[in-house]
Amino acid sequence: MKKFVQEFKEFALKGNVIDLAIGVVIGAAFGKIVSSLVDNIIMPLVGMVLGGLDFTELSVKIGDATLKYGLFIQSIVDFLIVALALFVFIKVLLSLSRRRNAEEEEAEPEVTPSEEYLKEIRDLLQEKKEN
Repeated sequence: MKKFVQEFKEFALKGNVIDLAIGVVIGAAFGKIVSSLVDNIIMPLVGMVLGGLDFTELSVKIGDATLKYGLFIQSIVDFLIVALALFVFIKVLLSLSRRRNAEEEEAEPEVTPSEEYLKEIRDLLQEKKEN
């Protein structure tokens, strides 16, 4: 049982798990912001353009059931905005990552003392071989 608890601690305290948890919390907050944006700004503007249409009231009654397709349309707009924001965010991150990798490749690698000694030995061996 102790081994199980130890393995769980190692798993739970890894940087990736903590980063994921932070991402989930930020994502939930971002989702609320987007929902508010869609509900309170975008959909009323779209409704005005469409002649004063209120999407929250769009529904169809079938028997005892009420299908609120206006709210579904708002959820689709929420999703599209979140997906677009994530796409742009990932695209920027990948671009920055590529730029950083290119800069690292251009920079001269640092030569350690042991590598320097090996180069000197190689050069001496080549000189001996030529003579």
